[in-house]
Amino acid sequence: MNKIKKMSFDKTVLQLEEIVKKLEDKNMTLESSIENFELGVKVSSHCLGKLDEAEKKIEQLTRSGSEKTN
Repeated sequence: MNKIKKMSFDKTVLQLEEIVKKLEDKNMTLESSIENFELGVKVSSHCLGKLDEAEKKIEQLTRSGSEKTN
């Protein structure tokens, strides 16, 4: 999980794409599918966290920018 926490947003998106490709492989074992699904959930959660951080930053910048113009 530490490795995931250090990943940038762009890298998490690429990682999710790779996981989806693996999960679409019909030759994957059930165990591998579950492991990859679990990893995908973790990576997705991290990605959503990064998006949330970006949204908060944009809101903060927008607020401070509108306060300066008033």
